[in-house]
Amino acid sequence: MAMHSEDLRIDPRIEGDPLTLHSGVEINQQEKIRWYFNGGRIAQITGDLSFACTDVQCNEGTERFRGRLKLDHQTGSLTIMNTRITHSGEYKLKIINSKSD
Repeated sequence: MAMHSEDLRIDPRIEGDPLTLHSGVEINQQEKIRWYFNGGRIAQITGDLSFACTDVQCNEGTERFRGRLKLDHQTGSLTIMNTRITHSGEYKLKIINSKSD
């Protein structure tokens, strides 16, 4: 299992623009990729594409991103569309190999 954490502050000059958080990997069939924001899961995808979710679908009641998340099914990279200052915080990427899950 690999984990990467980054504290991200949205610059007011780029508010409204898309911002991509890169996973740095190509997803294979044995991997799950999970993105977290301030401790809550906001996106997940399995390598075989049998399951994928973003914000509200992954974490009921969490509407901070309100459909602004786009998950790349090949790389697991996460794009925040129409960024807001409220999207500033700690983002974590967790990559889980299903053989060790």
